[in-house]
Amino acid sequence: MSRDQKRARWFGVLYLITFVTSITALALYETVLRHPVSYIAGAGHDNQVLLGALLELLLIIANIGTAVVIFPIVRRQNEELALGYVTARVIECTFILVGILSVLGIITLRNQVAGASEGTVAYTLAGIKDWTFLLGPGWVVGWGNGLILGYLMYRSQLVPRAACWLGLIGGPLLIATGTAILFTGNDPSDALRSLQGIATIPEFLWELFLGVYCTFKGFRPSSPILRTDTREDRPGAAPAVAPA
Repeated sequence: MSRDQKRARWFGVLYLITFVTSITALALYETVLRHPVSYIAGAGHDNQVLLGALLELLLIIANIGTAVVIFPIVRRQNEELALGYVTARVIECTFILVGILSVLGIITLRNQVAGASEGTVAYTLAGIKDWTFLLGPGWVVGWGNGLILGYLMYRSQLVPRAACWLGLIGGPLLIATGTAILFTGNDPSDALRSLQGIATIPEFLWELFLGVYCTFKGFRPSSPILRTDTREDRPGAAPAVAPA
């Protein structure tokens, strides 16, 4: 197996890891984010929340990993956009990290003497966590995973072009609904929230497709930017370049 195809497999596995860690962490956070005040005043489920924080730390590693392993390949198509994808992943992970710190702050409050002021702080921290989810996975992802990665995959033909339209369509939908919710103060109507859920489907399917396809099939051998000469993998060798 060539080095590029090994990178493809890692790319797919890391994408699947992002699914497992993000969805599980969201479920584990359910109680503390919905009822932060009662959480710090009650018995709490600290281990459950801490497990969610650990999963999100692993999510950060997997997120950045998806960008790092594919960068040497997609830079042959368009180096600026390849770097843009890495940057978008880092920004997304920054929002995730702030959200983790907010949740851990609520746990710290629960282990202290809980009063009226602590309840206000807990509610604020939960609100910050909600904002990080909107601006990171709910907005930046539309640019990075949707538009940028979708375009790179479409032009490079690393995966079937028809599937790339999921990202090229899903990205703008995610950005549009995220922006609309932003201007509601992150307090959207039920209709807007439902619309966001529907708009997320193409992006969800796009990322799931990348994870499954690349894990089990790798990249398409016919892609013009894949290396066919193993000598190019040697240090100092000039990379193959396809026109942007």
